[in-house]
Amino acid sequence: MAEKNKKAWGGRFREPLAKTAEEFSSSIAYDSRLFKQDIVGSIAYARALIKAQVLSAAEAKKIIKALEEIMRGMASGRIALKSEFEDVHMNIETLLIAKIGETGKKLHAGRSRNDQVVTDVRMYVKYEVTEIVMLIKKLQTVLVDLADKHIKVIMPGYTHLQRAQPVLLSHHLMAYYEMFSRDKEKFLAAGREADVLVLGSGALAGAGFDIDREALAKELGFSRVSRNSLDAVSDRDFIVSFAAAASLLMTHISRLSEELVIWSTYEFNFVEISDRYTTGSSIMPQKKNPDVAELCRGKAGRVFGDLMRILTILKGLPLAYNRDLQEDKEALFDVIDTVKSVLSIYGEMLAATKFNAEVMTAAARKGYLTATDLAYYLVRRGVPFREAHAIVGQIVAYCEESNMQLEYLSLTQLKQFSPVFTYDVTRVLSAESSIANRDIPGGTAASRVKEAIKRARKDLASDKA
Repeated sequence: MAEKNKKAWGGRFREPLAKTAEEFSSSIAYDSRLFKQDIVGSIAYARALIKAQVLSAAEAKKIIKALEEIMRGMASGRIALKSEFEDVHMNIETLLIAKIGETGKKLHAGRSRNDQVVTDVRMYVKYEVTEIVMLIKKLQTVLVDLADKHIKVIMPGYTHLQRAQPVLLSHHLMAYYEMFSRDKEKFLAAGREADVLVLGSGALAGAGFDIDREALAKELGFSRVSRNSLDAVSDRDFIVSFAAAASLLMTHISRLSEELVIWSTYEFNFVEISDRYTTGSSIMPQKKNPDVAELCRGKAGRVFGDLMRILTILKGLPLAYNRDLQEDKEALFDVIDTVKSVLSIYGEMLAATKFNAEVMTAAARKGYLTATDLAYYLVRRGVPFREAHAIVGQIVAYCEESNMQLEYLSLTQLKQFSPVFTYDVTRVLSAESSIANRDIPGGTAASRVKEAIKRARKDLASDKA
């Protein structure tokens, strides 16, 4: 007779699993990080089995004590998991049985690895959402502090990477604060999506015992229970939502990184990134490369790839559970690790970055950035906007030919283009006046930016942030 299959599921098999297949299908290399969630879930399930009259109180107590010992052993590194037991769930069950014998074999009654694993992952995602939101808040705090510090610094605002209108550097920095606020909301929404108890769904049809799922949900910190067992064991939408939130966060990180890279060039010289977050060249002694910003920009593509990986895994799966779903965790964990590492270093780098205020302000005084203000001046005096636009366009062309900036034009020169101009026109030609005139909610006027900073500090200090 062929060697008996020793797997927990091996009763109907005449031959053992090939060593190559065992190695190929093992997930312990990465799902071992779920051991805490798995053990906590198993302890709660043991208590649920008492109510379901599957375990006696004494048996459950014995199981729980052993699981707690295994948890401590794994946390300290004294207990190592083995690849031959396939995954974290079977490793823990094997350890439990080895520790307490036959009683340990009773724990899995009514439970499947199908509902077990997704319960673990949902608990893990909920925890990581909290961690990531805290890291985003730390980065936002750096942005707010920088905005507060540089409230008087004027810089060119850009569209199409061409100088457009003067703005405050603080206004520019607070734009990223707003992006990251939206990112927090998306992560929190992903956390709410993950906040569903699946345990009790069994393999696909529901547990075969009277499991009190509401009590189980309360014990494990879930706000609600799943409503369809088929959907519950095969649903990974919450992972997609988490990875999508991470992808958008990394998009915003990448945009900011792109600006820091450009601004740190000799041509711009708007910022100087600290030596602690830059590197040199192995051949060119003068180089100071913004490597950390570039790596953060590059890691966005990595997270995008993880999102597409998860979507591609899901797209062709029939109900209910399929082994393909084992592949979701490696992508999810990579998203989590990448996002946390980027957020952790980004705030440090930004806080240590020097903003060259004089260079920024000088740039805002070149490029005819108050041309729109000049057009609005004409509009306020009854000139239709399209006509005012054309007049100012002619003035800009004149300035280009004369190698002159708008604010240095005399009233006589301006009147050559329109008799509407009077002595007070000089009040709208400076970058300072342009910024002051944007005194509306969301505008770049200093008073409005200070309001935004104050509001941001209040939000960051509150639970809702």
